[in-house]
Amino acid sequence: MSAPVGIVLVSHSAAVASSVAELARGLAGGRATATVAAAGGTPDGGLGTSAELITQAVTTVDGGAGVAVLVDLGSAVLTVKALLAEGDELPEGTRLVDAPFVEGAVAAVVTASAGGDLDAVVTAASEAYGYRKE
Repeated sequence: MSAPVGIVLVSHSAAVASSVAELARGLAGGRATATVAAAGGTPDGGLGTSAELITQAVTTVDGGAGVAVLVDLGSAVLTVKALLAEGDELPEGTRLVDAPFVEGAVAAVVTASAGGDLDAVVTAASEAYGYRKE
Protein backbone atom coordinates (compact mmCIF):
# COMPACT_ATOMS: atom_id res chain seq x y z
CA MET A 1 0.00 0.00 0.00
CA SER A 2 1.35 3.42 -0.90
CA ALA A 3 1.71 6.26 1.57
CA PRO A 4 -1.51 8.17 2.30
CA VAL A 5 -2.06 11.80 1.41
CA GLY A 6 -0.50 14.07 4.02
CA ILE A 7 -2.58 16.69 5.81
CA VAL A 8 -1.28 20.02 7.14
CA LEU A 9 -3.45 22.21 9.36
CA VAL A 10 -2.42 25.87 9.41
CA SER A 11 -3.83 28.12 12.11
CA HIS A 12 -2.83 31.43 13.60
CA SER A 13 -2.62 29.57 16.91
CA ALA A 14 -0.36 26.60 17.63
CA ALA A 15 -2.87 25.33 20.20
CA VAL A 16 -5.75 25.48 17.72
CA ALA A 17 -3.79 23.71 14.96
CA SER A 18 -2.65 20.96 17.34
CA SER A 19 -6.11 20.52 18.86
CA VAL A 20 -7.83 20.25 15.47
CA ALA A 21 -5.20 17.71 14.37
CA GLU A 22 -5.85 15.66 17.53
CA LEU A 23 -9.63 15.88 17.02
CA ALA A 24 -9.41 14.81 13.38
CA ARG A 25 -7.18 11.85 14.24
CA GLY A 26 -9.55 10.82 17.03
CA LEU A 27 -12.66 11.08 14.89
CA ALA A 28 -11.06 8.92 12.22
CA GLY A 29 -12.14 6.12 14.55
CA GLY A 30 -8.79 4.49 15.06
CA ARG A 31 -8.17 4.44 11.32
CA ALA A 32 -6.03 7.57 11.27
CA THR A 33 -3.19 6.32 9.13
CA ALA A 34 -2.80 9.63 7.32
CA THR A 35 0.10 11.76 8.51
CA VAL A 36 -1.18 15.01 9.99
CA ALA A 37 0.95 17.98 10.99
CA ALA A 38 -0.01 21.19 12.70
CA ALA A 39 1.61 24.45 11.60
CA GLY A 40 0.27 26.99 14.02
CA GLY A 41 1.43 30.36 15.16
CA THR A 42 4.88 31.82 14.77
CA PRO A 43 8.26 30.24 15.59
CA ASP A 44 8.46 32.27 18.81
CA GLY A 45 5.08 30.97 20.00
CA GLY A 46 3.03 34.01 19.08
CA LEU A 47 -0.14 34.32 17.07
CA GLY A 48 0.23 34.49 13.30
CA THR A 49 1.41 32.32 10.45
CA SER A 50 4.88 31.25 9.53
CA ALA A 51 6.08 30.23 6.07
CA GLU A 52 8.91 28.36 7.80
CA LEU A 53 6.57 26.29 9.99
CA ILE A 54 4.24 25.57 7.06
CA THR A 55 7.13 24.44 4.85
CA GLN A 56 8.46 22.19 7.62
CA ALA A 57 5.03 20.65 8.21
CA VAL A 58 4.41 19.96 4.51
CA THR A 59 7.85 18.40 4.13
CA THR A 60 7.21 16.22 7.20
CA VAL A 61 3.92 14.74 5.92
CA ASP A 62 4.85 14.41 2.25
CA GLY A 63 5.03 10.73 1.43
CA GLY A 64 4.66 11.17 -2.31
CA ALA A 65 0.84 10.97 -2.53
CA GLY A 66 0.34 14.72 -2.21
CA VAL A 67 -0.37 17.06 0.67
CA ALA A 68 -3.66 18.80 1.45
CA VAL A 69 -3.22 22.08 3.33
CA LEU A 70 -6.19 23.46 5.27
CA VAL A 71 -6.07 26.93 6.79
CA ASP A 72 -8.08 28.92 9.30
CA LEU A 73 -8.04 32.62 8.33
CA GLY A 74 -7.10 35.06 5.60
CA SER A 75 -3.39 35.65 6.11
CA ALA A 76 -2.83 31.89 6.41
CA VAL A 77 -4.38 31.58 2.95
CA LEU A 78 -2.07 34.29 1.63
CA THR A 79 1.01 32.67 3.16
CA VAL A 80 0.24 29.26 1.62
CA LYS A 81 -0.60 30.84 -1.75
CA ALA A 82 2.72 32.70 -1.71
CA LEU A 83 4.61 29.48 -0.95
CA LEU A 84 2.80 27.67 -3.78
CA ALA A 85 3.49 30.55 -6.19
CA GLU A 86 7.22 30.42 -5.46
CA GLY A 87 7.19 26.96 -6.98
CA ASP A 88 10.11 25.45 -5.11
CA GLU A 89 9.13 26.00 -1.48
CA LEU A 90 6.58 23.19 -1.23
CA PRO A 91 6.74 19.68 -2.73
CA GLU A 92 4.92 18.98 -5.97
CA GLY A 93 1.40 17.79 -5.24
CA THR A 94 0.77 20.25 -2.42
CA ARG A 95 -2.70 21.78 -2.62
CA LEU A 96 -4.42 24.52 -0.68
CA VAL A 97 -7.92 23.27 0.16
CA ASP A 98 -10.92 25.59 0.30
CA ALA A 99 -12.74 23.99 3.23
CA PRO A 100 -13.99 24.80 6.72
CA PHE A 101 -11.10 24.29 9.09
CA VAL A 102 -12.47 21.82 11.65
CA GLU A 103 -15.01 19.90 9.57
CA GLY A 104 -12.71 19.90 6.57
CA ALA A 105 -9.80 18.59 8.63
CA VAL A 106 -11.89 15.68 9.91
CA ALA A 107 -13.14 14.83 6.41
CA ALA A 108 -9.62 15.07 4.99
CA VAL A 109 -8.05 12.82 7.64
CA VAL A 110 -10.82 10.22 7.41
CA THR A 111 -10.64 10.14 3.60
CA ALA A 112 -6.84 10.01 3.47
CA SER A 113 -6.77 7.31 6.14
CA ALA A 114 -9.24 5.25 4.10
CA GLY A 115 -6.83 5.37 1.15
CA GLY A 116 -8.35 8.25 -0.79
CA ASP A 117 -6.10 10.00 -3.27
CA LEU A 118 -5.41 13.74 -3.20
CA ASP A 119 -8.45 14.59 -5.34
CA ALA A 120 -10.73 12.56 -3.05
CA VAL A 121 -9.26 14.20 0.06
CA VAL A 122 -9.70 17.70 -1.39
CA THR A 123 -13.27 16.91 -2.47
CA ALA A 124 -14.23 15.45 0.91
CA ALA A 125 -12.80 18.42 2.79
CA SER A 126 -14.44 20.93 0.44
CA GLU A 127 -17.82 19.22 0.72
CA ALA A 128 -17.73 19.90 4.46
CA TYR A 129 -19.10 23.37 3.62
CA GLY A 130 -22.41 21.62 3.02
CA TYR A 131 -22.67 20.02 6.48
CA ARG A 132 -25.88 21.27 8.06
CA LYS A 133 -26.09 21.77 11.80
CA GLU A 134 -29.82 22.18 12.14
